[in-house]
Amino acid sequence: MVFADRADAGRQLAGKLTGACKQKGIILAIPRGGVVVGAEISRQLDLPLDLVIPRKIGAPHNPEVAIGALTQDGTTVFNHQLLAVLGLKEKDVAGLVEEQRKEIERRLVLYRGDKEYPDYSGRCIIVVDDGIATGYTVIAALRWIRQKFRPEKLILAVPVAPVDSLDRLEKEVDQLVVLMAPEDFYAVGQFYQDFRQVTDREVIQLLKERRAVS
Repeated sequence: MVFADRADAGRQLAGKLTGACKQKGIILAIPRGGVVVGAEISRQLDLPLDLVIPRKIGAPHNPEVAIGALTQDGTTVFNHQLLAVLGLKEKDVAGLVEEQRKEIERRLVLYRGDKEYPDYSGRCIIVVDDGIATGYTVIAALRWIRQKFRPEKLILAVPVAPVDSLDRLEKEVDQLVVLMAPEDFYAVGQFYQDFRQVTDREVIQLLKERRAVS
């Protein structure tokens, strides 16, 4: 299976999510690509859209290698096995963590302005991204959501994730919806015909169209 684009993936996910939320639902999408997927689910299921913004922490001198992730309240999730292999401790990457904390703050203001989150406490929350590799970034997001909102039900919905990430992800949610879990996984983009970069402007516009109200 290959998705035409993120909107196509969102439509297919929406079909699997029909009826998943018995209580009033909310979609929290991960920018940037996850917002396009989430906006399509939002349209199909008539659910409001908002954002959750975790950030990957890349290894020193090799930022593409994820050694962990950071979420909006500063909570970090580290791959301690990889840190050990690289001969690193958490204190060694404190500067990288701070860089990503500032980037989260920048994106929050850029995308959401200075508005506080509505009270999503006790609701059914669907977390959406356009795909998952290691899973650490989305795990950071899920833990922040659990702590902040204590949802009645927490669902993770993604088009594609590798088989070896599913065990980690299932432990963090009440329901996991994944359309594909291939064993031969190299990158999320290999499962899309159109995987062009999503712009900040697109994120802002989609959020404006489908934004939740307090």
